[in-house]
Amino acid sequence: TTGNFHVITHDHMAAMKDQAIVCNIGHFDNEIDVASLNDYEWEEIKPQVDHVIFPGEGGKPGKRIILLAKGRLVNLGCGTGHPSFVMSSSFANQTIAQIELFAHADAYDVGKVYVLPKHLDEKVARLHLKKVGAMLTELSDEQAAYIGVPKQGPYKPATYRY
Repeated sequence: TTGNFHVITHDHMAAMKDQAIVCNIGHFDNEIDVASLNDYEWEEIKPQVDHVIFPGEGGKPGKRIILLAKGRLVNLGCGTGHPSFVMSSSFANQTIAQIELFAHADAYDVGKVYVLPKHLDEKVARLHLKKVGAMLTELSDEQAAYIGVPKQGPYKPATYRY
């Protein structure tokens, strides 16, 4: 889940493919363990886009990851529009909200604005994981305590607003 520290650890980045793109859109720069990369060689590709070059082995050059906005909020540092993936997430949220309203019409007052329940918002996220080749991992006890949620979710408190 986002909004936590070390969601992407050094071990995760070390296991990524060469030229993997790493970015953060939800928290501070400690969501990605950028500090663990400080001793590696960095090469600026262009502003807000860096190659982080891992040490090589056996005389071979090390792999590179592409780190956006130095691990800070990419939507603020690199934003240039609304990619189709973001639009898909937004439209899926709207569709699931309509299904919820239809299926449970008696639970909602006409003319009132409601926030999409967290479990439905997280359902939309899960539906999009395959497209990006990702899968959910379980929060550690420390991570769950840090953000004050159950390990199995929902991963944001009811008061959290996106």
